[in-house]
Amino acid sequence: MGTNIRLVENPSRPLSVHPHKFALWLFIVSIVMIFASLTSAFIVKQGDGSWLDYNLPSMFWYTTAAIILSSALLQWGYFAARANQLKRLTVLVAITTLLGMVFLVGQWLAWGQLVDMEVYFVGNPAGSFVYVLSGLHAFHLLSGIIFLIVVFVSSLKHKIHSGNLVRMEMCVTYWHFLGALWVYLFVFLIFYH
Repeated sequence: MGTNIRLVENPSRPLSVHPHKFALWLFIVSIVMIFASLTSAFIVKQGDGSWLDYNLPSMFWYTTAAIILSSALLQWGYFAARANQLKRLTVLVAITTLLGMVFLVGQWLAWGQLVDMEVYFVGNPAGSFVYVLSGLHAFHLLSGIIFLIVVFVSSLKHKIHSGNLVRMEMCVTYWHFLGALWVYLFVFLIFYH
């Protein structure tokens, strides 16, 4: 009885995801679930009646522009990292971080505009929801800024380059997600406020 032995030149590799990337995606899914439930609750509560009619703060337009621009610049930074253009990477991550901070300051100023329009956190649920949605997003954006600072320091130490992109890829994914989430929330508020 002979044994048949087969040599496989290119064995198929099982699909795998870096464990940190997998954890990030689980975190993103949990954030999506939180905001999906909040926006659903918003729509349900709005149907109860006695809903305050107000204009969205004009500052939301500026913060939306800042987050979209920051996302584009970080993507450019990722391309710079892939091409080993480390100085460009560092500059683009720094500018993205500053734009993230501009976004947070803008959201604070938007809350001031809401107060000026007599839309408060306590009182009518219409006001409560806009504060909760924008505030919870700002909290997550703050975590994104911390991630950007970590990437910035890593880029200064030349730890991010074409051979080591996992941290950069995760940061870009999370930042794009936060930008897309804000655009969703802003459009949602435009149609349902």
